[in-house]
Amino acid sequence: MIRIVFLAAIAFSAQAQSPADKASVDKAWTSLSSGASDKSKGKREQAIRALGLIPNEARAQDMAEKALSDENYEVRSAAAEALGQMGSSRSIPKLIEAIKDTDVAVVVASANALVTLGDARAYEVFYAILTGERKSGESLMESQMKMVKDPKALASMGFTAGLGFIPFAGAGYSVYKMARKDDSSPVRAAAAQKLVRDSDPKTNDAFRMTVTDKKWMVRASVVDAIAKRGDPALLPAVVMAMDDENDNVRYDAAAAVIRLSKLQRSE
Repeated sequence: MIRIVFLAAIAFSAQAQSPADKASVDKAWTSLSSGASDKSKGKREQAIRALGLIPNEARAQDMAEKALSDENYEVRSAAAEALGQMGSSRSIPKLIEAIKDTDVAVVVASANALVTLGDARAYEVFYAILTGERKSGESLMESQMKMVKDPKALASMGFTAGLGFIPFAGAGYSVYKMARKDDSSPVRAAAAQKLVRDSDPKTNDAFRMTVTDKKWMVRASVVDAIAKRGDPALLPAVVMAMDDENDNVRYDAAAAVIRLSKLQRSE
């Protein structure tokens, strides 16, 4: 009898909680929908960015995709980031289209999302940011190339935007704080990290070229990226970097030489 009463109590409790749970979910969607359509661009950005926490949910994907055409570039950037974070592979065509945006922050956010989703077409954007050149035969438009070649345009992404990408080993937050706010180095350094898994041989050429970049932060990131790439063919480039004037570059280069030499011996 006690068992029956106990089971009945559990069943009643579950039934009592269900409407409340549904009400909470409805309230959550109402909050996000309201935020996504708010007059304040800040609230729209925050609400759209939060959608990235909801994977495998068509409604969240729909809201983020719609925000890709928002009038404010920060909201569009947040939408691209959210689609990448939630793993929305269905949104790849829309993100490819978003790469044509007139704001470099949206272009980079869309490319970053595409890398997360495993679409190699994004690498041409990061290649162009790192080198200032287009991969031959690729489809980056002249207007986009003008943006990625312009240090001021890259710097317009903001100091914290540069931090939004994966920092390279040996260069934490305190190092990034040393960069001038009008300097594109953090963004270019981040681009090098995004190219680590690009299988295009042209990326090796880009690393060889930029390992002697005039900006030490870019050189250090390129050396770090070469080490992570694990291609012994790039060993001569990092051997040269061991004589760099910057401590970060020299130490990272030394570690890269050891790592690549070990890989070379194993081959």
